[in-house]
Amino acid sequence: MTRVWEWNRPVTVREVLEDLQQQRSIAYTTVMTVMDNLYQKGWLRREAEGRAYRYEAVSNRAAYSAALMNEAWSLSDNPAAALVAFFGMMSAEQREALRDAIRVAQLDGPDETQGAPGR
Repeated sequence: MTRVWEWNRPVTVREVLEDLQQQRSIAYTTVMTVMDNLYQKGWLRREAEGRAYRYEAVSNRAAYSAALMNEAWSLSDNPAAALVAFFGMMSAEQREALRDAIRVAQLDGPDETQGAPGR
């Protein structure tokens, strides 16, 4: 997924393979299998091009990360405890990013007082 996001365009298995081979030895079939698995899971879409496919990301890295966090959190039998544990693992920089994100979400979200009785 990282390679597909970095290029931000449809890519072939061969392109990803050649890029990965600059850092390590890896087989074409391994890259093809991983990309097909990502397609089957709905993380990539593909379009036929001759005898091959061009793959592209269905969503950006931020949306993908958010979906993974949401999935992990929803599997918890105690979501509040899971969040507290997660926050405890964060660096000071990550906690500040979280505070910023909460401020943005509160500014962009609906006014919860709007339409409330007596307000």
